[in-house]
Amino acid sequence: MSQPRQQQQSPPGATSGMTPQPDHGERSYRGSGRLSGRTAVITGGDSGIGRAVAIAYAREGADVLISYLDEHEDAQETRRWVEEAGRRCVLVPGDLADPAHCRSVVATAVERFGHMDVLVSNAAFQMTRDSVEDIPDEEWDRTLAINISAFFHLTKAAVPHMRPGSVIIGTTSVNSDAPPPQLLPYNVTKAGIANMAGSLAQLLGPKGIRVNSVAPGPIWTPLIPATMPPDQVEGFGSRVPLGRPGRPAELAPVYVMLASEEASYVSGARIAVTGGQPIL
Repeated sequence: MSQPRQQQQSPPGATSGMTPQPDHGERSYRGSGRLSGRTAVITGGDSGIGRAVAIAYAREGADVLISYLDEHEDAQETRRWVEEAGRRCVLVPGDLADPAHCRSVVATAVERFGHMDVLVSNAAFQMTRDSVEDIPDEEWDRTLAINISAFFHLTKAAVPHMRPGSVIIGTTSVNSDAPPPQLLPYNVTKAGIANMAGSLAQLLGPKGIRVNSVAPGPIWTPLIPATMPPDQVEGFGSRVPLGRPGRPAELAPVYVMLASEEASYVSGARIAVTGGQPIL
């Protein structure tokens, strides 16, 4: 993809306003039935990585529930692609900072699909701040609530409905290992997600539930122009060894693999999709 130019949006951002437009695999992903009969909940599934995962899961045979805040236009576009693949798609807007809403997301999935096989906790919030004094207390609290507390509340609600062979996947980040100082609260949450996934893999292994995390590098999603200064958006991702930001479509195969039976002995893993930047 071409390098992003200077641009700015208001949080949480929208796909339609991005230049260049992200690639979610709409024209490229080819499924082969690897998730046939499965059901999945994907938070932040309206755009970015979440949309790419939703499209891939649907083309692999899964029904999908998409949790999102209020980006209705993006969510409807994701639903169009899921339904075009012949799968059911349920949209659930609302704020994952509210534990009750997290429980409602899971309850809706079980009600609509009858069972729940895969949880992808992917929704995230960040803001760029140049000093610790610039971080509002409420922004710190909200970042933790959306990024890591929601992962806990969703998992706690989902586990009683999960059968052996079910899967939980958390989206962490290369930032947990190489934290840029301007993203302090976000970095903390992403390190916590990686740690939590490792703990859950051990807690839930006896139930036959696998838990893993994916660590993306710089990926071109609405979060970037909505939360970073325009001068940082320009050239975003150019410093990794591959020299460019990643496309959401380039992460989807990893999420598919982790959700499939091909990864039946993979639990407690953290997979880097970083354009060449190592994680610890």
